[in-house]
Amino acid sequence: MPTTQPGGKVLVSGANGYLAIWVVQTLLERGYSVRGTVRSEEKGRYLKEYFKPFGEKLEVVVVEDISKPGAFDEAVKGVDAIAHTASPFHSNVEDPRDFYQPAIRGTVGILESALKNGTNVKRIVVTSSTAAVMDPPSKPTTFSEKDWNMGSVKAVEEKGKKSEPMEIYRASKTLAEKSAWDFVEKNKDKIQWDLTVLNPPFIFGPPIHDVKSLSALNTSLQYWYNMVVADTPKTKESLSGSSSWTDVRDIAEAHVRALEKDAAGGERIIVNGGSYHWQDWIDTANSIQPSPIPSHKLPRGVPEMERVYLINYDKTKEEKILGIKFFTQEESTRDMLADFERRGW
Repeated sequence: MPTTQPGGKVLVSGANGYLAIWVVQTLLERGYSVRGTVRSEEKGRYLKEYFKPFGEKLEVVVVEDISKPGAFDEAVKGVDAIAHTASPFHSNVEDPRDFYQPAIRGTVGILESALKNGTNVKRIVVTSSTAAVMDPPSKPTTFSEKDWNMGSVKAVEEKGKKSEPMEIYRASKTLAEKSAWDFVEKNKDKIQWDLTVLNPPFIFGPPIHDVKSLSALNTSLQYWYNMVVADTPKTKESLSGSSSWTDVRDIAEAHVRALEKDAAGGERIIVNGGSYHWQDWIDTANSIQPSPIPSHKLPRGVPEMERVYLINYDKTKEEKILGIKFFTQEESTRDMLADFERRGW
C-alpha cells in the first residue's frame, strides 16, 4: 500500500504522553502536520505552547475517553496515517477485566473509526509492548516477533482478582494487540490501510511532556530514577532485575519510519535498544565525568555482583525494516541525568 510521507497529516492519540509527545516532535520536525488527541483542553494547552514555533502544523482535539464507542470517529477524518500510542487510564481496579477491557476497546475503537471515517488513511501504527511478547523467563531467553505472552493471560484468568498488577498489565497488552490483529483479519476485504505494531521494552530517556514534579514522572522513568539516582539502599536483591530497554527518542523515530516504509505494513516489530542489568545503569551513571548531575552523590550499588541477562530479543526484523541507530546507554544516561539536574530533582 502507499505509505505516508512528509507533508501528510498524522493523527497521534494521547499526544501529551511521555512517548507520544516525542512522536509529535519527530513528525513536526520531519515536515508532517499533526492532529493530536488529549483528554482535556488543559492538557492540550501545554502542547500548543511547547510546539508554538510549528504554528498551524499542530492541531489539538479533545477525546475524553478513548474506550467509548466512536471516540475517534471525528478525529480520524482527513488524516493520512495514525499513530495510536494512547492507553486508557483506569487505576484502582479490582477486577482485571476492568483494566484490560478499556485497553482493548481503545485499540479496536480507533481501528473501527478508521474503517468508518478514515477515507484517507494509508497506515496505522499501534504501540504495543514486549509485555505482549514475553512471559518473564527463569533462564536467559531470546524472544522474537513470533512469540506471544499467553502465559500472563492464562495466569490472570486463573487468579482473577488475586493477580499481580504487572501480570494484569502484561495480559492487557497481549489481549489489546491480539484484538487489533483480529480486527484487521476480520475486515481485510474492507480496509484501505494496513497495520504495523511496534513492541518496545522499557522506555527510558529525557521527558519533554508536562511533568511538574518527580512524583508525577511516568512509571518507567520514575523507576529508573529510584534505581540509579535516589539515595535509597541498593542491595544485590534489589538490583538483581534485568530486562531490555529503548530510548524514547528511538521509539518515536521508529513510529515515523513505520509510517513511511512500505515494508513495515502488516508487520509486528520489536524495537529494542539492548538488554540491561540495573547495576549497568548505576555503573554508567558513575562513569560519566564530569557528572551531569553534580547536586547528587550517585549510589555505587554493588559493582562486583554477578549479572545474568534473562531477557533478550531478536533484532533482525527491526534492522531490516526500520534500521534505527539506537542511543547508547551512556548517551541516554547522560541526557536523563542532565534533565533531572536542570529540573532540580
